[in-house]
Order: sequence, then C-alpha cells, then structure tokens
Amino acid sequence: MKEFPKEKRLVLDTSVLVEYVVKRAPYRMKVENLFNESFKGNIKLYTTLIALSETLYIISKIYKEASIPKPNEEALNYIIWLKTRLSFAEITEEIAIRAGELKKKLGIALPDCYIIASAESLNAVPVFRKVEAEMAYVYDKLKQYNIKFLEEF
Repeated sequence: MKEFPKEKRLVLDTSVLVEYVVKRAPYRMKVENLFNESFKGNIKLYTTLIALSETLYIISKIYKEASIPKPNEEALNYIIWLKTRLSFAEITEEIAIRAGELKKKLGIALPDCYIIASAESLNAVPVFRKVEAEMAYVYDKLKQYNIKFLEEF
C-alpha cells in the first residue's frame, strides 16, 4: 500500500462532500480535483461514518428540493460513488474520547470534532468547506489542529 505524507492525507468533512453535489457551489471544482487526485492515487481521502450519515441525509434533502426523481436512491448512489474515492476512518474509543475533549475545548459541532480527532489519529489534515459561524470565534485554536478550508487548495 502506498504511503502518503501528511499533507496528502485528508479527512473530509460533510460540508466538503456536499459541496461536490451542488453544481454552482463556489468550491465544487476544488472538491472535484480532490476526488480526481484520489482516484489517480496521488492523495488519500478519508471521512468518518458520521460524516457519511450526514452527507446521505443532506444530499437526499438537496435532491428532493431540486425535484430529482427518487432523491433517496440518488443520494445512496452518491454514497456508493464516494466509496470509490475515499476510505473511512475507524472510530475507536480513543477517537471518541478525543472528539469529546475537542468538543469541550472548542465548542464546535461534535461531528466536526470527529473529523479533527480522526485526522489526528491518521496523521492527516482535516478539511472543511469554509469557516462556519461557530468556528469563527475559535479560528486561531482551530489552526493549531492543522485544519484546512477549501479556499486554501
């Protein structure tokens, strides 16, 4: 198995996975590039099973709002496609405890804490779409965890 340096191992948040589906999303091309680079074997992409659940739910809602026939089926097709582009970080007891500690320290959404904790465990970079409102007030602290946002790619 090919070994990737830290900057080429990325743990993607739900917001990144959703960005790809929205055709006019500002960072869609950046996400498409990440997926293409992963498919070529140039980078290694991960996410958490929690992010996968969130993605399924959000994509299904997006497809329903867009009047796409069979939105739930199409959302599942996207999940199946994602599995060809990324791997899933195992959620261990250590990661669960670390995510809880990050939640206490940072006050951001628990799924986001799982992304950061998983990235730490994998010696990878956690990637989010953009600085969310809840993240803005702890932005300096977040940078200590080597977080990247899509605008930085």
